[in-house]
Amino acid sequence: MALRLTEKSDIKIFILYLLMQIERPLDYVTLHDICVQDEFVQQFDFVEEFYELLDIKALEMTKGEGGEELVRLTRKGRDTAEMMKDRILPEILDHAVRSALQLISFKARGLTAHSHIEECEGGKYMLTCTIGGTGGAALETKLLLESKRQAERMRINFDERSEFIYRGIMALLSGNMNYLAESWSDDLAADDEE
Repeated sequence: MALRLTEKSDIKIFILYLLMQIERPLDYVTLHDICVQDEFVQQFDFVEEFYELLDIKALEMTKGEGGEELVRLTRKGRDTAEMMKDRILPEILDHAVRSALQLISFKARGLTAHSHIEECEGGKYMLTCTIGGTGGAALETKLLLESKRQAERMRINFDERSEFIYRGIMALLSGNMNYLAESWSDDLAADDEE
């Protein structure tokens, strides 16, 4: 990812801004996932700044209807996000909010990912990737691959990033090429930096 937030204050603003845009408390895991999914923020940085935001009372922990612990934006956190959001490029914020809302939708619909590999004739391997919920499969795709190693690498990637892959397939099929163009331009810029 070419654009990465490294300043502690920017990471704090980013976390607060996402919560402000989502407009509801989230469990810690979901908040973590929406903040790190596009790699604008590293996992370690998220954890460190999250606890600092709790310490300064910009965030607070509350109980949800089912007794689960939820992270809530305080008035101080909202004011800070509103005043300081201009420190972060609008492209980062817009992209992160879109991704966050999609991930929350994925989780709210109760979608989960499953994958498996089968050996086929001729020494090839079939990778089957499924995303589904209580209503059945929302997505199922099969790839015939040349080697087991290739199938295993793809399976690992699917299992670790199924929501991202789901969004990418939805974007492709709906004709939203900007989604992929943004990802490719970020990857190319990162390669140029190396």
